[in-house]
Amino acid sequence: MSEHARYVHIVDDVPELDALETGPVLIHALEGFLDAGNAAGLAAEHVMSGSAGRVVASFEIDAFYDYRARRPPLTFAEDHYEGYEAPRLVVRLLHDRLGTPYLLMHGPEPDTHWETFAKAVRAVVEAFGVRLTVSLGAVPMAVPHTRPVMLTNHATAPGLIVAENVWRGRIRVPASAQALLELRLGEWGHPAMGFVAHIPHYVAQLDYPSAAASLLEAVEVATGLEWDLGDLETAGEVKLGEIAAQIADSAEVQEVVTGLEQQYDAFHRAEDQDATTLPLAEEGELPSGEELGAEFERFLAGLDRPNEPGE
Repeated sequence: MSEHARYVHIVDDVPELDALETGPVLIHALEGFLDAGNAAGLAAEHVMSGSAGRVVASFEIDAFYDYRARRPPLTFAEDHYEGYEAPRLVVRLLHDRLGTPYLLMHGPEPDTHWETFAKAVRAVVEAFGVRLTVSLGAVPMAVPHTRPVMLTNHATAPGLIVAENVWRGRIRVPASAQALLELRLGEWGHPAMGFVAHIPHYVAQLDYPSAAASLLEAVEVATGLEWDLGDLETAGEVKLGEIAAQIADSAEVQEVVTGLEQQYDAFHRAEDQDATTLPLAEEGELPSGEELGAEFERFLAGLDRPNEPGE
């Protein structure tokens, strides 16, 4: 095992994984940059809702975490400190609804030493004989909440792609630890892939359960794992209802959503044409972000407000 294994503590004996003929799947959903709408976080919470499973690998968080940028919480109780919540980046052994074991890596995205982190994950992959690594992520996009969640899938080899992306061009994007990890795993000969959900930009700061459900549905197709997604789907319907209720009070926001719907529908009708543009806001008809900034602030404040007594 590589020297970089010293940055991660790996359990030596996991009989359930040893018994698998083809090795387990490793899913990773990291908090931070690549998680608009908390979609990946919600997906991770959902698969752990029945059981948190067993921690089989734990990363040396001090090597990767910037405490001054993301200060962990603790409690000051009258005259002393207590209840420090230390950040954790771990790999858990979980089981899907059919009892199939798999691995979930979750916790904060590393702030530093990405290359070292990738090599530490490689140690986990090789220790457990992982057959496929799958990342979950989400980004804010100019798409409407009234249409199905769009996903972009990516992989280290064409044969791992499960559906054709509407996007066929090239674009420079900010890197993430997840993206670098996938790139490096491919270079090291370990199959890796992932899915990125497109979150309506006007609700990207809020939980968006529909995207979490779509991400897990895609993982089911790619891996054969299965989960009961009923609770996530119900939560998604409730959230969409809340959004619709708030939009009903704002003609400006309705105008934006209508424009996004038209753009989304036109984009998907053009199946016989080359899709060389992402569904970003088009020129002309839609109000600018500055014009709608105050309106969206009121919109988001309304969604984030706890229910009043009796509601």
